[in-house]
Amino acid sequence: MASQFNKVPASSTLQLTPFQSKIPDSQVEELKTLVKFGKLAPRTYESSHDNRLWGITSDWIAAAKEQWLNEFDWRKHEDHINSFPQFKTPIKDDDGKSYDIHFAALFSKKADAVPIFFFHGWPGSFLEFLPMMAEAAKKYTPDTLPFHIIAPSLIGYTFSASPPLDKDWKDEDTARLMDKLAKGLGFGSGYIAQGGDIGSRISRVLAIHHDSCKAVHLNFCLIPPPGGTDKYAVNEIEEKTLKKVSAFRSRGLAYAIEHGTRTSTIGHVLASNPIALLAWIGEKFLEWSDEDPSIDTILESITLWWFTETFPRAIYSYRERFENCETLTATEPPKLAKPNSGPGDAANPDNFIKIPFGYSWCPEDMGSVPRSWIETTGDVVFFKQHDKGGHFAAMEVPELILGDIEEFVKQVWPTASKL
Repeated sequence: MASQFNKVPASSTLQLTPFQSKIPDSQVEELKTLVKFGKLAPRTYESSHDNRLWGITSDWIAAAKEQWLNEFDWRKHEDHINSFPQFKTPIKDDDGKSYDIHFAALFSKKADAVPIFFFHGWPGSFLEFLPMMAEAAKKYTPDTLPFHIIAPSLIGYTFSASPPLDKDWKDEDTARLMDKLAKGLGFGSGYIAQGGDIGSRISRVLAIHHDSCKAVHLNFCLIPPPGGTDKYAVNEIEEKTLKKVSAFRSRGLAYAIEHGTRTSTIGHVLASNPIALLAWIGEKFLEWSDEDPSIDTILESITLWWFTETFPRAIYSYRERFENCETLTATEPPKLAKPNSGPGDAANPDNFIKIPFGYSWCPEDMGSVPRSWIETTGDVVFFKQHDKGGHFAAMEVPELILGDIEEFVKQVWPTASKL
């Protein structure tokens, strides 16, 4: 059982409080009422395409609403979430402000256990890593687990604190707090960062700017074609997947433009209506996964996001993707930021990862560019190309990601830990 892995390392200096989700009955009932009276859009030509060419279908959203209202059991999901050790702790930033950070964890009792921090992205949460943590809990005991698994909720997500209201907040700020969390847990001498989506940016910042991060493992690296693309080898599987990457760039970025340029507006819209939140985020779980997740799985994430008011608090990262939006005139369209614009941007030559860099490649992730491209962004010493899996790899193929992590740690940690 995962609950057995709850012994915090003695080296921790943090004020840790064991945490469990306890959403009040009043909020659960309120959500049911809002779902019940939430109006669905009329069927249209666009919403009638089963291939989801124009987004989610009328049939899917109607079925999801029906299941949410009459079958979905939040308490059952909450009990499952609470079966994993969780904690909250205040982390003091460099300016003296304190932020409560939530994380789920499997702590090992082994003296030489390797600390690994798993960072989620959008529209994910720490829930992404629970299937992989369950695999680890089945395979190991607290006495044999070769690493500590820590899955934090990023700033603005679920049970962690919101970004500050009085200043801008960026991925590098979140990374700084994650490094302080790692050091506070007693891992200042070394840890590994793992991430996909926004979590890959957090991990890259840690790898480059924080010395306690000794190795990094990613499963997302969405970059434009490097200069002189013809000289980079691309195999048949990668060539096929590049078509998906291209389709995402041409038809899948509208949400990111909205997040990055009208952050407040979309935040208000989706915080006011659970059916709207279901449509907006449910589409991503369907489009970005290898196989469609069950409606129940999607509803678990949407429900947690609703109860914790995550959406408007969690899309600040997208503002970094656009150039000087605050100075645009009414006639200027927003522009995607230049490849070298952010501290976590993989295409920035200054962000080349020099510490041991591992990668798990899944064919149905819209960030699955060829290995040769990924190798332009860091010192890739471990690479696994899988034949299944999508954007939410730890949730979709937990056994593969756990296996990759095991191999990566065995390969790099004896040397990386001495860096």
